[in-house]
Amino acid sequence: MLLTPTLDALSEVAANLPADGVWVDCTFGRGGHSRGLLARLGPAARLVVFDKDPQAIATAEALAREDARVTVVHEGFETLQAELAARGITKINGVMLDLGISSPQIDDASRGFSFMRDGPLDMRMDTTRGLTVAQWLAEASIDDMREVIARYGEERFALQIAKAIDARRAQRPVSTTGELAELVAGAVRTREKGQHPATRTFQALRIFINRELEELPLALAAALNLLTVGGRLAVISFHSLEDRMVKQFIAAGANPGAAMARLPLRESELPQPVVTAVRRVLPDDAEVESNPRARSAVLRVAERTATPLSAAGGEEFLRDVAQVVLGAGSGQSSSSRRPAKPARSGRR
Repeated sequence: MLLTPTLDALSEVAANLPADGVWVDCTFGRGGHSRGLLARLGPAARLVVFDKDPQAIATAEALAREDARVTVVHEGFETLQAELAARGITKINGVMLDLGISSPQIDDASRGFSFMRDGPLDMRMDTTRGLTVAQWLAEASIDDMREVIARYGEERFALQIAKAIDARRAQRPVSTTGELAELVAGAVRTREKGQHPATRTFQALRIFINRELEELPLALAAALNLLTVGGRLAVISFHSLEDRMVKQFIAAGANPGAAMARLPLRESELPQPVVTAVRRVLPDDAEVESNPRARSAVLRVAERTATPLSAAGGEEFLRDVAQVVLGAGSGQSSSSRRPAKPARSGRR
């Protein structure tokens, strides 16, 4: 999705950067973006690919056997800076993130991401660790379920859905996607045109169980720390919470003096931009027609300036961004109680 504009955004600067530069695909998936970027990079370039999904990693490792420029990391993008440092990489020329779930994950009923095909209620990106959605729903309180569904799904019937799940699990576990979709449909009193009533709930549970919105700020901060001058960040998002976070992050980096605008300071005394907002791209009609899943995609591109970061590094621009976005989902302030995080287990 938005493949060509993403590759264009990154390869536009390739001609002005070292031929042996380092590039990163934070969400390898099945490798569409990586293969496209490799076709545009020189033989001395290096591409590091990340993914949580063991199936995606298997595909990535096959690509690495074919192309020596590829390095594979079986981790989420929140580990970006640490994993690159472990490989001796402290600067990169470009980084891309294609957020959300891939078509193969949606289409595989055994992964539990879709209510369109009945299957086990899993939803983990990395099936080698952590709780499944079914396991979390079996133990979560009504308040925690309501918080998750409201905050990450922006679902106004979150309380009714949480109560319906609680009533059902008193009789038997909620263990399949079809069963959960049926419960949600019975609790949601009005439906948005063209949208299944379970869409927001499934989105919320997937984001929560994989800690997606907690991990995204870490990757954005790492990208800011790692990008060389003129290097680019390209992020494709599919729902408002992700896109809002990326938008606010880029805005904070492009205009860091906004909070000081009312102070009696000269322009030269204001902090200078550490990134430039390059462009925002939406899918055209042809792409949406050929792939309806692309209809909500948004690509945002930023370019690193020559302004040095403060001692706080990229984290400085995330102090308020994550709190604002995560608090907005349920209409609560950033100080509101958040649901307990899903337990994380080690590799099996």
